[in-house]
Amino acid sequence: MILAPETTDLKVQLQLDDDRFTVCDLSSLAALLPDGRQVALFQDLNGSPYGIDNCDPFDRAAVLSRGLTGTDQGRPFVAAPLLKQRFDLVTGQCLDDESVAVAAYKARVR
Repeated sequence: MILAPETTDLKVQLQLDDDRFTVCDLSSLAALLPDGRQVALFQDLNGSPYGIDNCDPFDRAAVLSRGLTGTDQGRPFVAAPLLKQRFDLVTGQCLDDESVAVAAYKARVR
């Protein structure tokens, strides 16, 4: 069986400073910002979108978009695919090492 990729007209927008920036279609896993940074994009089962930096600060690889998602005490997170540190999708805070965080972006679907 071959599954066709989901097509949609919905776009993901991120809050950058005082403005919103449309980054990509809803079906994308990552996007490139105007300044060259990569953003990993996620959507939970309720349809809420999230955006955090794609670069894993522990191994410096752009892989967070490939991580596994879950929740910890109601907080949505992504676990990095290589070393498995968990990052809060709302704040970017590492749940396993409070001295580490990645940038988190307010996201919406339009």
